[in-house]
Amino acid sequence: MPSLEGKVALVTGSTSGIGRGIAEHFAALGARVVVHGRSEARAREVADRLARAGHDAAFVVGDLAQVDACRRIVRFTVERFGGVDVLVNNAASTARGYVEDAPVELWDAMMAINLRAPFRLMRAAAPHLAARKGSIVNVSSVNGLRSFAGVLAYHVSKAGVDQLTRCAALELAPLGVRVNAVNPGVTVTNLHRRSGMGEQQYAAFLERSKTTHPLGRPGNPGEIASMILYLASDQAGWMTGETIPIDGGRHLTCAR
Repeated sequence: MPSLEGKVALVTGSTSGIGRGIAEHFAALGARVVVHGRSEARAREVADRLARAGHDAAFVVGDLAQVDACRRIVRFTVERFGGVDVLVNNAASTARGYVEDAPVELWDAMMAINLRAPFRLMRAAAPHLAARKGSIVNVSSVNGLRSFAGVLAYHVSKAGVDQLTRCAALELAPLGVRVNAVNPGVTVTNLHRRSGMGEQQYAAFLERSKTTHPLGRPGNPGEIASMILYLASDQAGWMTGETIPIDGGRHLTCAR
């Protein structure tokens, strides 16, 4: 197994779903983890749970759509643990919307969280990552690789994350900082519920995912976290600029 012993990892959006799985995997393999979320109660609960299990963890709260939040979150991490070795840009939001009817405000909000925030976090963390020859892992989506109707802003934001990953990998390589991304398929989290799906609608969505993913099922957060763990570790020390599907084969399929 890869080791993150003693390394400092900042994981955004880590109070539930994939982000929480990442925080738990990292902590189990020796990382000192900063849990981030918008809810203080939820962020504190995850950090406290990790601490009770004997791991070194802290939490920070911030709305990544706010201009100063990214600098403040990175500054907290450096002050709390002395530096940053790994930045995982996981926080994201999604909502339905078409060209004809998607409100401009929805577009702007999606870009602020899904694309602008990772850029700002990378910029704020870059000097600290360079000092430790660290790495960045961005959580993109199969929607960044393939086009599906009805989720316009989310698709464009994730395609932007993929290109941000490649460009940043080139720019940060001379500093010894690696930048990679994963592109999950449908994963069982609260993301879609937060976008407005009711329980019955979400159940139908997961059932349909059995046919849209060649391996016949949606993914789980632990599977995504395992790939991110590898990319963040020294075992992936010669990998940068990659956008890796982990989606049960969905990126291989045509629209159905």
